[in-house]
Amino acid sequence: MIKTVADLRATIRHHEERYYVLHDPEISDAEFDQLLHQLTTLETAYPELVTTYSPTQRVSGRPVEGFSSVDHVVPMLSLDNAYDEAQLEAFDDRVHKVLEL
Repeated sequence: MIKTVADLRATIRHHEERYYVLHDPEISDAEFDQLLHQLTTLETAYPELVTTYSPTQRVSGRPVEGFSSVDHVVPMLSLDNAYDEAQLEAFDDRVHKVLEL
């Protein structure tokens, strides 16, 4: 199991570099999300394998240079990988709550 988790982390890091730094992804967002979900599932089942360096324990990879910081008047909300209708409805509820609709 240790090798499986290590290989999965290496694969995820590779694809993060391709996507976020090189701007040349090799897989779709859905495929990447599936890899991350597999790792999260394994780390949940085997918490002793979780490390501070795991892709599940950080927000993203290296920041891309050339972008300036922007203050948003309205919060930028995320779908947080919504895969079904219930998750989309939960996102819609959060948006309505923030916008007080």
